[in-house]
Amino acid sequence: MPKIFSAAVLAAIMVCAGAAQAQFLVVGNDEKLAFKDGKPVLSLPGKDTVTIVSIRDRAKPKIVVSLPLENSIVGPPTNLAVTPDNKLALVANSLDVVKEGDNLKNVPDNTLFVIDLTASPPVVLTKVQLGKQPSGMAINRAGTLALVANRADNTVSVLTISGKSVSLVGNVALAPAGAPSQQFSAVAITPDGKRALVAKTGINKVAVLDIDGTTVTYKGYDMITGVFPYNVQITADGKLGLVANNGNAGVADGQADSVAVIDLEMSPPRVVDQVMVADSPEGLAVSPTRGLAIALATNGSGGSAPNNSFFHNEHSIAVVLRTDGKKVRKVANVEVGPLAEGVAFSPDGRYVYIENWGGQALDVFRVEGLKLVPAGSLKLPGHPASLRGSTP
Repeated sequence: MPKIFSAAVLAAIMVCAGAAQAQFLVVGNDEKLAFKDGKPVLSLPGKDTVTIVSIRDRAKPKIVVSLPLENSIVGPPTNLAVTPDNKLALVANSLDVVKEGDNLKNVPDNTLFVIDLTASPPVVLTKVQLGKQPSGMAINRAGTLALVANRADNTVSVLTISGKSVSLVGNVALAPAGAPSQQFSAVAITPDGKRALVAKTGINKVAVLDIDGTTVTYKGYDMITGVFPYNVQITADGKLGLVANNGNAGVADGQADSVAVIDLEMSPPRVVDQVMVADSPEGLAVSPTRGLAIALATNGSGGSAPNNSFFHNEHSIAVVLRTDGKKVRKVANVEVGPLAEGVAFSPDGRYVYIENWGGQALDVFRVEGLKLVPAGSLKLPGHPASLRGSTP
């Protein structure tokens, strides 16, 4: 016998369905830093924005709102994240620009903005104070814990998430007190929520953390992964960690760089391979549904390399990687916009979104097998420096 639903029940079902379909990207636009013939040019703050983008229609992203929030291009493009339920966005401001005499300089900040994505339009709920220069962050699959790598003080901040409440539990030291900065730039949490990887960019290593509830422990185990490991992600099955080795202290030099492959099922985890990619990979994302990853190399584009240098290029390169069990191999190079840093997959893994600073755009690609097929573009209100969705 067919079920008969009341109007109220049908309305509730429709609301739940709409909420389930809502998906967001968060984009950080930094207007404080520009590049001229390979040299950075600073401006006073006040024009940065964080743009919330709806990808309910995967091929046609739409801007929901742009909030006037400070954020920084200095660092990997993972200083923000969206909770798995798409209810909150977290955005860390890594650096401020201040005037000192007649000059401008970068100084570390420690602010995390918490954005309510369920509000119409989304609004900032609160601020949380973290360690110095909060950079890459990760949220566990349960949506209950976030970790933030603090680049200027050798710590990782631990935060709990409960509903719309985000609270700092504490900061875990990964180097002795008073030690020179090891430049912790990025962090990734395993799918089971029991471990994390932290990129120690300044000393060419990645650390392993143990997680038990809200207790995060560092037992001193590091792996040498390559030159200037800048970004780190973990495959959806939890078997591999991928590390984007940026090379040459994050500056393009025309040399090929690599993605290190960490076998997380070994005890202890260790680097088992290096996959050569293009010059200066910063963006890194893994598909939540299939064995693909994207390493996004800036490739001396967008003014980040001198115009007369042999390594100056007009385009960044999206390197498509295929993961098959414990094997990772490069399957394609795709030219994308200048100074592209942030990359994200849609939750169904069928689309890839790549921002480019030089074109002030968010470009859309459809995943067809092992190929990225251009599917559209969205103009952004500023220069995008970072990009994340609800998948790592």
